Amino acid sequence: MSWLEILGQAWSSFQPHALETLAVVWGVLTVWLTVKQNMWCWPIGSASNALFVVIFFREKLYADMVLQVIYIALNFYGWYAWRNGGRPTTLPVAMTPARLRLPLAGLALAGTAVVTYYLASQTDASLPFGDAATTVLSLVAQYMLAKKWIENWWVWISVNVVYIGLYAFKGLYLTSAQQLVFIALSVLGYLAWRKELMGAAPVPAQAVEA
Repeated sequence: MSWLEILGQAWSSFQPHALETLAVVWGVLTVWLTVKQNMWCWPIGSASNALFVVIFFREKLYADMVLQVIYIALNFYGWYAWRNGGRPTTLPVAMTPARLRLPLAGLALAGTAVVTYYLASQTDASLPFGDAATTVLSLVAQYMLAKKWIENWWVWISVNVVYIGLYAFKGLYLTSAQQLVFIALSVLGYLAWRKELMGAAPVPAQAVEA
């Protein structure tokens, strides 16, 4: 075997870990920028999402893979919403409108059931229920994040807790450990956003545009 073949095999074995490492680093940076309400969280998040598309396809986590594609699309909406909220002023932090809390919870339950059934019956998905539940809840959290509804952080924390076990089971230990960082950043994000919300003039949740 030539030295070129040896280097080629070494690179092939290292490449998956290199992709995961880069995706994790960019993912952590994305959440940190989100806590800071920095607009760059959206494009950097898209770069991380693109790498996770490849990683999750390899691990047969198909709902998570599709979720990353949806994230990329939602990131464009998030960029626009955070920039001006469709209005001349910057989108403020707010509470989730009371009228939408129950529908969002119902949507999460129904979506999890439908996606679980599809993955279990139509694909060779590795963990249909876990994959489906985390995917649907992540979409709900991402939508809430784009609207700057402060409760998004609690949804993310719940999702990240489940992801710790799911990714560890699949051998994605670095991505699993990433969730611990995400949980810590989510707590910081909630506290920072709550401080801003409490310092702002009170805005009834029902008055916030859905």
